[in-house]
Amino acid sequence: MFSGHIGALRRNLAILVVFTVLGLTFASASSATLLLEEPYGKLGFFSATGHIAVYLSGVCAETPIVLRPCLPGETGVVISRYDGIAKYDWVAIPLIPYLYAVDRPEDVPLFADAKMTAFLRDRYRRTYLENVAPDLADGRTPGGNWYQLIGSSYDRTIYAFDIETTPEQDAALIRKLNSSPNVSHFHTVSENCADFAKAIINFYYPHALHRSIIADVGMTTPKQMAKRLIKYGKHHPDLQFSRVVIPQVPGNMPRSSTVHGAVDAFFTTKIYIVPSAIISPIFAASVAAVYVGSGASHFSPARGALVYVAGNDPEKPLGHEDIRAYQQQLKHYLAGTYPDQTENVEKTWAKLQSRAKPAVDAEGHPVLRMQVGSEIVDVGLSTENVLTSKASPELVRHLLEARLQLELQRSPHRISETEVARDWDLLQKASGKTESGLRANVSTQSTLRGNSP
Repeated sequence: MFSGHIGALRRNLAILVVFTVLGLTFASASSATLLLEEPYGKLGFFSATGHIAVYLSGVCAETPIVLRPCLPGETGVVISRYDGIAKYDWVAIPLIPYLYAVDRPEDVPLFADAKMTAFLRDRYRRTYLENVAPDLADGRTPGGNWYQLIGSSYDRTIYAFDIETTPEQDAALIRKLNSSPNVSHFHTVSENCADFAKAIINFYYPHALHRSIIADVGMTTPKQMAKRLIKYGKHHPDLQFSRVVIPQVPGNMPRSSTVHGAVDAFFTTKIYIVPSAIISPIFAASVAAVYVGSGASHFSPARGALVYVAGNDPEKPLGHEDIRAYQQQLKHYLAGTYPDQTENVEKTWAKLQSRAKPAVDAEGHPVLRMQVGSEIVDVGLSTENVLTSKASPELVRHLLEARLQLELQRSPHRISETEVARDWDLLQKASGKTESGLRANVSTQSTLRGNSP
């Protein structure tokens, strides 16, 4: 019985730590969190490894290149190494802008496309990042990699691996980074984003992270850093450790893909492994042996993770039965609302949004400016203005239907009850209904909070 109480105490402590992760700060707690980011776009050998950054809950930014301790209520910064951003080696961005390119969680758009993403990024850049990415001489938006600093969750799903730190450790890191030259020496093989993340975590916990000579052919990769931190957490149960998944924002932006290490990126990419097998079967067999022997195919970054909800506590993923209940209810709703429609509602909304112009309303919430007949109409795109704009109920329903349809198509470990229930209630209100017939069918088990690292 005594051991059972100890186990319960440890679980409760783990839950408490999760509440401090990704935007919730306590006066006496801080943490360092590896953000393992899935690759997106056309995959080559190196791009298939994704990206990695470090979120520091107790460290804030005086400017994007000057750090300071956080004040009460502040939520820390994401820091990473980049290539080709004003010749800086690292840049620090507050958490919510890093994820969504907005200042407030309530301004995150319900449905993201390339135009809205570019608009929000450029708006944030013009407000906060002119020193890092200044306008062109004619006032236009500059090119380059600065877009990687903000709005990462529009491009990819992110996995967060959090380990506790102390204010004293944070202060020492601030002194070190502020006093050292912030000059880029990025190199894909030897000084990449994973090398920088490794150095940050090892500053807090020496020798916690290291590269893999076999699995990554001596390179430092994001996947290997995440695996090493998970292992370090298991070997140091006295340190509080947790996992969180930050889902990609629903929309018609291309979906991100699985994170790979160096060898498994080569092995799982046909344009590399197929010619290699033809030219040198022995070499291809060796790559396959390393892939299997390193356990690359068994790494699941979402295993036991909570789901991040912007502006709320991380929570357990929605259960399979509850997901099926929501999917079935949405299917019945769409069949009843559009009995003759054969096109996917997400595609219908994407076409409408593609003809709209992104903007913000008087309160700074995102809107889509659409021409309806002879009128220009603003359609609210956030939870704060989606029901209060002057857009027709039909347009609002199209938006919320598309959001829900994509949300419920996510992998189960990326679906939160808070967001699905909120979006369903918004749809019911937009449809003129005050009660959702669904909520009674959803298991109360999904409202529990917890984590199993």
